[in-house]
Formats: sequence, structure tokens, C-alpha cells
Amino acid sequence: MSVSIDIAGLRPERLAVVPSPLAELGMALHALSEPGHHPGVQGWVTGVTARLDPHLADRMCEADFLWRTTFSDLFLPYAGIPGGALPGATLAEELDLLDKLSDEQFVNAALEFTCALPYATQAPDVLADEGLRRRALELAAARGPQQLRFSRRLLAEPPRIRAWLRQFLEDCEETFFADVWSRLSHQLAADARHKTDLLRHKGLTEAMAAVSPAVSVDETAGRITVDKLRQGHTVIRDSSLLLVPTSLGWPHLMVLHRHGWQPVLHYPVGSSGPVAPPSVDQLTLRMTALSHPVRMQLCRNLARSTYTTSELVQIHRMTAPEISRHLGVLKKAGLITTRRRGRYVLHQLDVTAVARLGSDFLEALLR
Repeated sequence: MSVSIDIAGLRPERLAVVPSPLAELGMALHALSEPGHHPGVQGWVTGVTARLDPHLADRMCEADFLWRTTFSDLFLPYAGIPGGALPGATLAEELDLLDKLSDEQFVNAALEFTCALPYATQAPDVLADEGLRRRALELAAARGPQQLRFSRRLLAEPPRIRAWLRQFLEDCEETFFADVWSRLSHQLAADARHKTDLLRHKGLTEAMAAVSPAVSVDETAGRITVDKLRQGHTVIRDSSLLLVPTSLGWPHLMVLHRHGWQPVLHYPVGSSGPVAPPSVDQLTLRMTALSHPVRMQLCRNLARSTYTTSELVQIHRMTAPEISRHLGVLKKAGLITTRRRGRYVLHQLDVTAVARLGSDFLEALLR
């Protein structure tokens, strides 16, 4: 599974790497709401939460569905501006861009996680469709009374909710985000310059490889593919492609491919460690390999010592071809290593690869 971006119509000057204070604020709110997704910023989350004004904390909970799951496309409003726009240099500039979205755009994006509206195709106007409004409220009710109250206000008075959200985000900036942005903006600007230099001097493929191991480019086919546990596709015709770095975002790698909006790749700067995570296909292969009871028994042996095929045949009372077939599945999945000693071939479990499966699986889910 993956999200692909058809870039056949993309001109080089229409690809930009630009930090976004509003996107980083969205990711900050997400980290504060779901600290388990972001173990690397637990200290920051604890410090901000301890100092947070109770009134602001209550307001943060009031609309947390906009940023708890990941975060709403509303935090990337420049993508919805007709003709395209770039992120602003300040939060105020980006909030002005948010104000330029139509009420229909604002409400559809705000209800993304509750209304089940079409994402990659033209969505009906939930403000004009009474049946869709009822369905949106039914889905909101399943998430609890607080979300239902907010959704009712959103559908009844979009301008009032828009003003509420802007004031809330401005209060977040005053309370904690101004310090965060002052600290992180230099790192994000440096990363944007680095990626821009790669684009100019090394080309798109190398620049995207530097963005994330999960992003690949087929320049012949004119396609960027992002390895994710979801399916999606968008086509760039007259719009731009924006790359927006985040310091708070790992492990999330988000692709905005909403119909009618310019695509945005919101990517984390840095990674969890020196080893690139396996692709979704590799992860599936490994988990499938371990699901067979015979291969689980083989792994038990191989975790303790090295064994030859003949020794495993004797232990498990199976034929050599059967053992070889199971070993082949484990080796293809990258879970065992082999080495030759004289005329013997020794097999051993790659304990590190198996130990990483839990974190790799979680990272793939959150990517």
C-alpha cells in the first residue's frame, strides 16, 4: 500500500521546500494530545502540560479531534488557496491564509476524521446537504458529547468556529508556541535550504531520498510513491508540490492529497535512529514469516545458537526440503543470517531484526 503523486506535469520551479509555523503548531498540539506517539519529546510535553493555563487546556480538549488523530489539513491552509500559495513566515500570516479558505473548505477539512467525506475526489458540500449534516452529527455523537457539541456549532455557525479557532491558536502561540518556534525554526530553515540545494544540484530522486527512506521517485514514470499503510493517489497538473519539514513530527510522514488542494508532503526532520525502517511490504513479509508454527519453533532454536539444516531436520523430525523451505522464507524476510564454515552452512536468528518488529510495526501504523 502507498500514496502516489503523479508529477508528470510538475515544473521544477513549482516544487518548494518551506517551513510552516502553523503546521508545526498543529504537530505540537498533536504531541501534547498523543504523547505516546512521540517518545522523543516526552520531556517537552511534560513541561508544557505542567505550565498550561487550565482554561487553555480545556479549550485544547474541546476541539482535539482536529489534531489528536494526526492533525487536520486546516493546519496546511496554503494548500487550499486557489492557484496555490506558500506557507507564511509567521503564524499570523498563515492564520490569514486560513481565513481565506471558504466555509465549505473549512468545514469539510474540519470534519475529515468524523464525517467520512470523500478525500481524493470531489466531496459534496456538507453545509448544503441536510442528509450529510445528519450523518456527520451521528458520527460525531459516537465520539462523545464534547465532539457532538463542537460539530453542531461548526455546522450551524462556521464563522463563529473559525474565529474561535484563530483565537485559540493565537493564545497557544502566546502561551508556549512562540518559544517552540524560536527554538525550532532555525533547524527547519536549515533543512529546507539543504533539501532545496539537493533539488538544484542532485535532482529530485536524491532530494526525496533525503526526505525519508519511505519516499521513492520513478522519474521515468513521473511518480513519487510514499510507503504507507493506506492507499491514495493525486495528480499534479497546474499546482505545486510543497515539502514542509517538521521537528516534532517523527514518526508521522503525512501526504496531503485532498481533491482540489495542492499536494503537500509533511515530513519529519531526522529519524529515530541510524537504521532505516523496513517498507510496509517488508514488514508484512516478516510478520507473515513468523506466523507459521514451524517457523516459530525454528526461530526458538536459532535464537539460542547456530544450526545446520541437517541438525534442524533431526530436531524437528522433518525432511530436509521442508526445513530448507521454511528457512528460505525466514531468510527472504531478513530474519535469519547464514554463514559458511568449511562444508557446513550455519543459520542463526537475527535477534535485532526480530526485536525491532514491535517498534517497526508501530512506526508503520503511525507513518
